[in-house]
Amino acid sequence: MESAPAIFAGTVFALFGTGLLLWTGARVAHRAPVAQGVSPVASATLATLVGLVALLLGVWCFTRL
Repeated sequence: MESAPAIFAGTVFALFGTGLLLWTGARVAHRAPVAQGVSPVASATLATLVGLVALLLGVWCFTRL
């Protein structure tokens, strides 16, 4: 039972990171803005970094099982 929170957190982080990376990639591929009113390069870079960090946190949670 102690592993249930790690499984839940890992799943949430992994899904969020994957979704954010896919969404950012689709926006960049269509040359659409990732965030309104912000530099396209800065917003795509920040969204990619946040997605990667969330994905890495999910992997880290799964290694703690």
